[in-house]
Amino acid sequence: MTVAPAVNGRAVPPIAVTGLGLVTAAGIGTQASWQGVCAGTSVCRRDPVLAGLPVDISCTVPGFDPARHVGRRSRLVHDRFVQLTITAAREAVSDCGLDPLTWDGGRVGVVIGCGVGGASSGEGQLRTMLDKGPQAVSALLIPLLVPNMVAGHLAMEFRATGPNLVTSTACASGATAIGTALHLLRDGICDVVIAGGGEAAVSPLIVTGFTRMGALSRRTHDPSAASRPFDADRDGFVTGEGAGILILEREADARARGATVRARVAGYGASADAHHITAPDPAGTGVRQAMLTALAQAGVAPDEVDHVNAHGTSTPLNDAAEARVLRSVFGDRPVVTSTKGVVGHTLGAAGAIEAAFSVLALQTSTVPPTANLEKQDPEIDLDIVAGHPRHKNMQVAVSDSFGFGGQNAVLVFTAA
Repeated sequence: MTVAPAVNGRAVPPIAVTGLGLVTAAGIGTQASWQGVCAGTSVCRRDPVLAGLPVDISCTVPGFDPARHVGRRSRLVHDRFVQLTITAAREAVSDCGLDPLTWDGGRVGVVIGCGVGGASSGEGQLRTMLDKGPQAVSALLIPLLVPNMVAGHLAMEFRATGPNLVTSTACASGATAIGTALHLLRDGICDVVIAGGGEAAVSPLIVTGFTRMGALSRRTHDPSAASRPFDADRDGFVTGEGAGILILEREADARARGATVRARVAGYGASADAHHITAPDPAGTGVRQAMLTALAQAGVAPDEVDHVNAHGTSTPLNDAAEARVLRSVFGDRPVVTSTKGVVGHTLGAAGAIEAAFSVLALQTSTVPPTANLEKQDPEIDLDIVAGHPRHKNMQVAVSDSFGFGGQNAVLVFTAA
């Protein structure tokens, strides 16, 4: 690194990632998800929930049983996005080696990113009301619907009575949550933060909304080839669902208790394009600002970055704009991938899931391939991994995320 991590000239403590939890369309659990993205095979399939719609494909979590993974009452009290997030958080807390029964809950925070929340529950209850009348609507509709309940449920689950937040910056929400957690730890407000994102928005109404915007791939005749980031023949993203949770704590605390430090969260940058409700700024000014802020916080020069887990949605405009910014900031040094080719675009969870994949890339010296990258767009001049994983010793990884409305979030991770 070029300099010690500092913010506004103030030295800050290194922040460690000591626990990971993942639930994705590639599998339930960190190991299954990581093996899935490293295999580089899309898991997109035709979705019976979307039958009859112009776009009827998705990347949903296979074999997820709420009763088994969360509990028998879960179907009544949790929307699916909460169920997925609780499952990922249980894995992450177990992974970090801390015991919620003994920790000081007032020093434990929860920050979760979510873009859509319980829209599926709201859609289902609207159908119930129209079919059966208002008396048939669940008394728990509001707790099922509102996004903030995911952090509330995690607080109750883990006795975490510190700051409890949900960040909503569209598809940057998960990364924004981790960046917010970083500040809570650096400022001494928390000793431990459960941070990440969850989303389960594969519903007829939400998918139709994205379809009407022209954001989704129309390659419905060939689902497994639909999500193809940076490919010349990309035509839109595939809606996915999932959750990713990271346990963050000060590195000195983690090492003092003998915990395994998977990596460090070294920098975070956020910005706004202030340009358009859906299209990225072609000049990439806001994205570049977020990247340079995150690098400065981490004390990392652009030419020290080894790997970028790109936002890489598979939409024509996003991938081209992102590639221009990556090239201008980092040149041709970093090895780039987009894991959305395998697991689809999980919206508010994407930034957290991709942050977890960035940590795993540093730990295992492995960059997963970008699924379906058969003919790289000639205008995208980057070293993008295709076909098979790339093995490389790496010290610095960047994960970037961008949301509708022009909200950008960039995280920098360094090897432990």
